[in-house]
Amino acid sequence: MPTNPNMVAIQTVTVGSGGAASIAFSSIPQTYTDLKIVISARSSVAGPQERILISFNGSTADFTLRYLGNAAGSAVSYTRADFGDNMVAYMGGGGSTASTFNNCEIYIPNYTSSNNKSLSIDNVMENNSTTVYFGMEAGLWSNTAAITSLTLSAASGTFVQYSTATLYGVTSSAYGAKATGGIITSDANYYYHTFLASGTFTPTSNITADYLVVAGGGGGGKNNGGGGGAGGVRCTVTATGGGGSLESALSLTASTNYTVTVGAGGTGQVSATLGTQGSNSVFSTITSTGGGYGGGYNGSAYVNGGTGGSGGGAAGLNTLTGGSGTTNQGYAGGGSTSGDETGGGGGAGAAGAAGTSSAPGSGGNGVATSITGSSVTYAGGGGGGQRASAGSTGLLGNGGTGGGGSGAIGTTSTGFAGSAGTANTGGGGGGGSRQDGNGANGGSGIVIVRYAK
Repeated sequence: MPTNPNMVAIQTVTVGSGGAASIAFSSIPQTYTDLKIVISARSSVAGPQERILISFNGSTADFTLRYLGNAAGSAVSYTRADFGDNMVAYMGGGGSTASTFNNCEIYIPNYTSSNNKSLSIDNVMENNSTTVYFGMEAGLWSNTAAITSLTLSAASGTFVQYSTATLYGVTSSAYGAKATGGIITSDANYYYHTFLASGTFTPTSNITADYLVVAGGGGGGKNNGGGGGAGGVRCTVTATGGGGSLESALSLTASTNYTVTVGAGGTGQVSATLGTQGSNSVFSTITSTGGGYGGGYNGSAYVNGGTGGSGGGAAGLNTLTGGSGTTNQGYAGGGSTSGDETGGGGGAGAAGAAGTSSAPGSGGNGVATSITGSSVTYAGGGGGGQRASAGSTGLLGNGGTGGGGSGAIGTTSTGFAGSAGTANTGGGGGGGSRQDGNGANGGSGIVIVRYAK
């Protein structure tokens, strides 16, 4: 089972021979955001059940708890005032099933804050006889002091031998991070800063950082238009764009603001004016180039695909060429070899396919990287659009893996738009079909920075 690297066991107390009236946790670290207590316990009392009470910083006052659950087969709901305001759970006693230890979890968010402290409690007292208790509680300790110690007490008896309680400290993913900026997550080994939009990355200490920088994909062409090229990819982990060698990690200085620009996708062609190249993405000194636009009809002629991080595919109806890609970032777009068939946009991992006499070119595939710990593919090229005979379904120019949009199929009288590249993948936009089908927008880019814990 995977573990949560943001929940740390602070201390476990196991009751020894002879039992104990209470279980105490003192000098609780103030470096976590929340606390969680997991209890497995049984009481020495002769009856079927016993109450577990809680105190914070030695105080049993100012508690209010509301209970909702089942007691001996009947639904119950009440305020704890009748049973002790600081009661948090039941545990079985001598009158319950022999050797059965009962369970409780208590969650205390924001325990270091200067606000009153809330509690969430889940409790079950198992018993094979007719008396069973389980329920949920919502509570409040009306005190603004930070919780530095807590004690669990048996109301009248003692916790028997082998009763245990574990105190956990829970942090947000950003706890302990060595930088600010972006969406911060973490696992057992790394912190990750993901930028879906432009921002600033600021280390709080000197670090060495890996990165993935993906530019925006190019827009697709109109009216038998080629697919947009994918945004350029520069990466230090698993693979980078254009079949090049991995990029080198960056040494970054504490308290320095490093600019992060997430490039927008290029605009698909919707008039005689061609679509646009995707925008560059930037992290510190690393720039990835936006994908080239797909070729389309400019009002007088069909045109080649545009250059970029990966090149755009060529428009159809003429023998045209796809745009070139950028070295170590992406591949060229596909050409149009004959007839109506357009070229697919280049991807970061492969060139766009050329149109043939019977089918438009598919977008080139993107590249997969495991910079976040899981393999994700980015920067696929857009598929080329197609003209088909009236009433025909034609053949679709598929988008490349990694967010490339698909090209559209049309008839001699109706045009259809291509599909857009996927946001935050750098995928190229799909080409529009004849007659007058619009090109689609490219997908926006992404920047991910990681460093060791």
